[in-house]
Amino acid sequence: MGNYLVTGACGGMGSAICRRLTENGHCVWGIDRAEGAPAEGWTFVRADLTDTDTLRAAADRIGAVELDGIVHAAGIYDLNSLIEMPEEDFVRDFDVNLFGMFRVNRLFVPLLRRGGRIVMISSELAPLCPMPFTGIYAVTKTAVERYAAALRMEVQLLGHRVALIRPGAVKTNMLPASTAKLDRFCASTALYRCNADRFRRIVNRVEAKNVPPERIAQTVEAALTAAHPRLTYCVNRNPLLLLYGALPARMQLWAIRMILS
Repeated sequence: MGNYLVTGACGGMGSAICRRLTENGHCVWGIDRAEGAPAEGWTFVRADLTDTDTLRAAADRIGAVELDGIVHAAGIYDLNSLIEMPEEDFVRDFDVNLFGMFRVNRLFVPLLRRGGRIVMISSELAPLCPMPFTGIYAVTKTAVERYAAALRMEVQLLGHRVALIRPGAVKTNMLPASTAKLDRFCASTALYRCNADRFRRIVNRVEAKNVPPERIAQTVEAALTAAHPRLTYCVNRNPLLLLYGALPARMQLWAIRMILS
């Protein structure tokens, strides 16, 4: 059985991953800035991915343990206009979705035993041309995928492997939270009011095809324990988004204008 570190452990996907690993006999340390649930059988460690000092304290606490894997489940999903969103929100999204991974890996990869795994959760949006108003999320997740590819190239020299999970919509609190963010955006935007209303209906259709977080947890466990893990695992990718992504770039632009103008 293995020793695993999971970020975003109190979120929908993170808690499902912690439960599955614990139920299957693994030892789990879950990092989150919110309080964890000790009754679930995993060890909660309070730390904020945007605060290096709290992460360093977490690394000192876990430092006596040799880890078999690190799972990056923490993340935030914003829906907003790249023109109108506040600068602090733009920076925060990168701080959590990308820089948080960098900080955790910098501190915890030295604790990995040879042959350890690093699993990063991206998004089905990452390889696509970003849809309107999902731009900041798509940009951060695309950056995560490039970071994962670069990290994979380096840590193979240390005997470690990097796997990427690319999920579609997952039934967690992130879905209603994203709908609320989009509603606030639709009510406040001065540039896209009509377009954003139409876009809300598209988002609702895409997010209606979701899977439970336990599906992601199952995939994460496979990436951590398989003898020959895949480089990328795709889960519940939406066929409409796949079709959109297959169109030439100019046709994608035309389609969005026709739908949202």
